[in-house]
Parts: sequence; C-alpha cells; structure tokens
Amino acid sequence: MSLILLQDIEKSYSQGAEKKKILQGLGLCIQEGEMVAIMGASGCGKSTLLNILGCLDRADGGTYLLQDIDVGKASEKERAKIRNAWFGYVLQDFALIKEDTVWENITIPLIYGNKKKGKERAEELLEAFGLKDKKKQRVCLLSGGEQQRCAIIRALVNDPPIILADEPTGALDSATGQEVMNILHQISQSGKTIILVTHDPNIANQCTRILRMKDGVFFN
Repeated sequence: MSLILLQDIEKSYSQGAEKKKILQGLGLCIQEGEMVAIMGASGCGKSTLLNILGCLDRADGGTYLLQDIDVGKASEKERAKIRNAWFGYVLQDFALIKEDTVWENITIPLIYGNKKKGKERAEELLEAFGLKDKKKQRVCLLSGGEQQRCAIIRALVNDPPIILADEPTGALDSATGQEVMNILHQISQSGKTIILVTHDPNIANQCTRILRMKDGVFFN
C-alpha cells in the first residue's frame, strides 16, 4: 500500500469574478521512506500541492488517500488530528516566533501532543542538532542556519512520519543549505518520508526522486 496516493486532484482559486485553476487532475504516489523533490516554476502549483498534502488546504476534487485514511472526506476536526499526528512542516522563512526562545518555539506542537514524551524528545533533538546551549536564547539572536535547525526540531518534536519542506534551503547560503540537507538526509535514513519543494537542482538531485510540475500537473 502506498503511503500517499493522489488521484485527479483539482484546485482553483478565485481571482475576482474568475477562477484560476492551480492543480489540474494531478496524480501522485509516494511510498514510505522516500525523499521526493518537487520542482517547477513559480505559480505552477508546488506550494498548493504541499498545503493539500499537509491538510492545510482542501482539494476541490479528486481523491487523497493517506494509507487507509480518505483525507478528502475528513471533517475539519479530523484533519487537525491528521496534521498533528502525520506531518511536520519546514518552511523557507522558518515561521518561528522571533521574540520567543528556542525552547518555546520547538515545543509549540506539544500543545496538541504528548507533552511529557514530547519534551523528552525535544531535549534529545536539541542535543542532536547542536542547539542545547541555545535553548533559552531568543530566536531573533540565532543565525539563519540555527533558525532552520530550530524549525526542523519543531517539525520533528511530535515524531511525525512525514516531513513537508517548502524551499527549506531557499533563505540560506549554499554551505548552510547543504548542512540543512545533510540533516534532512539523516532524518530520511531514520525511516521518515520527506517531500520537499525546491527551485535548486543541486538540492533536488540529492533526493531519491524528482517530480517536475508545470501548469498544475507533473511531466517527465
């Protein structure tokens, strides 16, 4: 059984009186443990697809199966549970609360999770990612690479099986970006599935599979 199966996914957004189609009958199959890169020009639907996969947005049509869960038929409450149990998110702009500490940021997902187990895992991740000594430091005082590591820890703290990364190296210099990719490789090797959006072919070529998008569909 596939971990993720999309069939005939459609998504449109209103632009005034008109509707613009973003995804047009898109299909996708991802197996557990894959590290998949999605590439394409701006506006082709990459981030929209990632939002649908992560239950941050709904498709207008088609089928989305997450193992044996029919995500398209899930209520908003059920989708919130799916988000928390299944997905960790890593974004280009880090999406951290800059005036809060590293610890306050990485434990945000624990509001809806197992707090005791999660805090133990957060401590372990801080050690593993070299941020233990930054635990009480405000995020705004961290370097770009440290902020992205903080964001990755936050994504992992609930131990989700799938990591969704939208341009995870886009705001970083090449050396720091490679450090982040090395971390993502380690995460992948631990058995987690990673789906990342990137414009950088050097980043995409480090993944196990590259999917190229144009006008809301994949092409070879």
